[in-house]
Amino acid sequence: MRMTRRRWGLAPGEDDGTGADPSGGRGTPSRALVAGLLMACASLMVLDHGEDRLLDPARQALGEVVGPAQSATASAVRPFVELPDWLEDKDAARARLAALEAENAELRAEMRTSDYDRNRLAELEGLTSAAVDLGLALVPARVVGVGPSQSFSSTVTIDAGSEAGLRPDLTVVNNDGLVGRVLRVTATTATVLLVVDPDSTVGGRVARSMELGFLKGRGDLGGGARLDLELLDETVVPDQGDTVVTWGSRTGTSPYVAGVPVGEVVSVYNSVRETSQRAVIDPYVDFASLDLVGVVVPSGTRSDRAVVEADGSLR
Repeated sequence: MRMTRRRWGLAPGEDDGTGADPSGGRGTPSRALVAGLLMACASLMVLDHGEDRLLDPARQALGEVVGPAQSATASAVRPFVELPDWLEDKDAARARLAALEAENAELRAEMRTSDYDRNRLAELEGLTSAAVDLGLALVPARVVGVGPSQSFSSTVTIDAGSEAGLRPDLTVVNNDGLVGRVLRVTATTATVLLVVDPDSTVGGRVARSMELGFLKGRGDLGGGARLDLELLDETVVPDQGDTVVTWGSRTGTSPYVAGVPVGEVVSVYNSVRETSQRAVIDPYVDFASLDLVGVVVPSGTRSDRAVVEADGSLR
């Protein structure tokens, strides 16, 4: 009996020849199970890559269930993912808006002053041309005051005086023609008597006939400003539209230099009381909008500002 039990009883770890795991199922799977799983995977791969694609219905059904859930999740998460980019774009847009507003403000300011700057440039260019045409040096100056606080009603104050080389009885012009003459000066300003003042007398010449006369003002500064030309020869009748210029010494600078345009004849009449021939002159200068003027000075005059020379250069 002892030998029978020893024969039929198995020692621990001993194989009984059936292939079963003597440990009771614990440990690695059997070779038959592994082989079966491999064959199943191979079969699924063959079926999925075939022309009939037998697994497509199952895959489609799974997509219909999972797809909406993925879309909803992405929509819910997107605002949080895109928040940093949105904040960055908003800051950049705000910076661009501020830059555009500053640029627009600058353009509006330029538009408001563009006409003024353009007119000033045109006056300066005209003054340079006047210096060349006259062959004389000019000290540029700006009109800074107009009567009536001055001694004469038809006068203006300019921002150049003795420090700029000015003195009384110098001719004053602009790019249109004769303005007047310097009446008195301070270190930095000068008072100019305009040719339209009733107390102003200017020697004039009809350019076409070269006939001489004297110009007197009527005291008007606006569009109705006129001068009266009394001709020395009362038998001479100038034509309407004739140009009148100053006459004087070609080399002199006071009180009026020769050849400066004054205006043109608009009408002629006889003065019975004074037995003389008079012509009404429309001045070229608009005295109501005077700005840049030039004071005729001798060549080489020392000045605290740039001088427009007779050749158009600045000194």
